[in-house]
Amino acid sequence: MRNLKITLAYDGSEFSGWQVQPDRQTIQGTLAAAIERITGERVLPQGSGRTDAGVHALAQVASCELQTPIPTANLAIALNDVLPPAIRVTGVEEMPPEFHARKSAQAKTYRYLICRDDVCPPFLARYVYHHPYPLDEQAMIAAAEQVVGEHDFTSFAAVDTEKGKEERSNVRTIFSSQLRREADQLVYEVRGSGFLHHMVRNLMGTFLLVGKGTLTPGNIAGILSMRNRSANPGATAPASGLYLVSVEY
Repeated sequence: MRNLKITLAYDGSEFSGWQVQPDRQTIQGTLAAAIERITGERVLPQGSGRTDAGVHALAQVASCELQTPIPTANLAIALNDVLPPAIRVTGVEEMPPEFHARKSAQAKTYRYLICRDDVCPPFLARYVYHHPYPLDEQAMIAAAEQVVGEHDFTSFAAVDTEKGKEERSNVRTIFSSQLRREADQLVYEVRGSGFLHHMVRNLMGTFLLVGKGTLTPGNIAGILSMRNRSANPGATAPASGLYLVSVEY
């Protein structure tokens, strides 16, 4: 058996997220079908994380074990021949047996884009969150810096609908959290040891409340300390603006 690392980019607009679901088009399911079509082997590639419906990726990583003798470069070409244009394999590498796309990951970087122009170009609408209304961007920049470090991010996580599983820690380490203005866009980039379900979108929704003046940058520490999603008034920002940028091993 060969343990393969597959790096892929995708436009998540038309997909119901990464994880395979009955009667829904997903990235994981589409990739698995392409692998089976080429190799005849039925596997379920394991991703570095489960991106939500509508979320995009510049470099998602998946791993799976295959017996096929097809060289890695040729396998990448073959996969792109059968995958829809919205999913592209950017590389296939042979890895040691112990490599796992999720369990071996050391850090991830996400990016969130907000279009601040009065009119969002139609060819950009699926890839940003359009928010042309007044915002105190300097306050948002200050708020983003408040989450750096090791914290319990329960206040920024979606409520776990998979109860029954053993309770897992919601403590994560954020190495960098920066919001900046680039032309007509606000760009939020965050790098951390890992991320909870909806965590980046909830952070962005909270920073937007800071921008509107409902919260201040100083409120972020208090929200973190509450360790309760209900204590955070920030809405979950739309999926369209979120990208998985990279996974580090």
